[in-house]
Amino acid sequence: MTTTLQEFSDRIVQAAATRTPLCIRGGGSKDWYGQDVQGTVLDTTAYRGITDYEPTELVVSARCGTPLAEIEAHLAQHGQMLAFEPPHFGPGATIGGTVAAGLSGPRRQAAGAVRDFVLGAVLVDGQGQVLHFGGKVMKNVAGYDVSRLLAGSLGVFGLIAEVSLKVLPRPVAECTVQLQITQDDALRRLNEWGGQPLPVSASSWHDGVLTVRLSGARSAVDAARTRIGGEALDDADAWWRALREHEGAFFTDPGGLWRLSLPTVAPSLAAPGTQLIEWGGAQRWLRTDADAGAIRAAAARAGGHATLFRGGDRRAGVFQPLAPAVHAIHRQLKNAFDPAGVFNRGRMYKDF
Repeated sequence: MTTTLQEFSDRIVQAAATRTPLCIRGGGSKDWYGQDVQGTVLDTTAYRGITDYEPTELVVSARCGTPLAEIEAHLAQHGQMLAFEPPHFGPGATIGGTVAAGLSGPRRQAAGAVRDFVLGAVLVDGQGQVLHFGGKVMKNVAGYDVSRLLAGSLGVFGLIAEVSLKVLPRPVAECTVQLQITQDDALRRLNEWGGQPLPVSASSWHDGVLTVRLSGARSAVDAARTRIGGEALDDADAWWRALREHEGAFFTDPGGLWRLSLPTVAPSLAAPGTQLIEWGGAQRWLRTDADAGAIRAAAARAGGHATLFRGGDRRAGVFQPLAPAVHAIHRQLKNAFDPAGVFNRGRMYKDF
């Protein structure tokens, strides 16, 4: 065990003994996500560095405090990437926070979510024990896949000290096109294209404009470009980066920003406010100050759920309330990994 990891363990043991809440923080780029942060800060930025990377194996391992930008730059030198295209939301983003937040960018539509790329993790639990889950190859997961359970857990189970992630080669060719169409037509076309062998790697509809990114072999991209039509977008990389980082006016306007997870085939959502659609219709952003209960009810009727992503009245809770049986499972997991309840108290749900 390294000196830094031992220091983390000692501090956690002390906090558990006194039941002092700890707020696990890397770069702090996502402090706003979830319920209000509570507790004394446990800064992870000193525990950094890529510990293992072999391009031919398509796996990278890194300590939690390693800057996300550093990992992405290192992978780019070898023509590879984190295919779930994680948002940074600030220059201080770390790989530990990336996994803990569990947020994916535009390419999630084609590549998968954060949890789909987590192969292994090292966790310091609420008793200061250093636990190893999964591994560093793609075919070694047996039993309960705890490493993937940590993706999106917001650190409530423990300090994610190190992670191993699957990486993928960067596409040989990419092209982005835009079409002027209605929301209903955009959803219809996206679902049609989703059932065809088209290399769609990202999509977005907002304010009457459907933007589609095609990625893959040059011949496949060119053929799909002809099939889909539309006008080519200049500086497409910057456009998708701005969407990933929520830099446009839709995301920066005041008021509540809701993230709705719906079936791709769900029709246009009748809700007050403005909308932006991603992931072929599966992720719908809603900018509104409407009542939380009304928004969640509308999402439920469409077969999904809603999360208050930024701003708004957070008293009703940020995340979708859990069904009793599911809540009991969450509670048992929390008790198993963090019996004293010191990690990121109340960050996900108020009672843990």
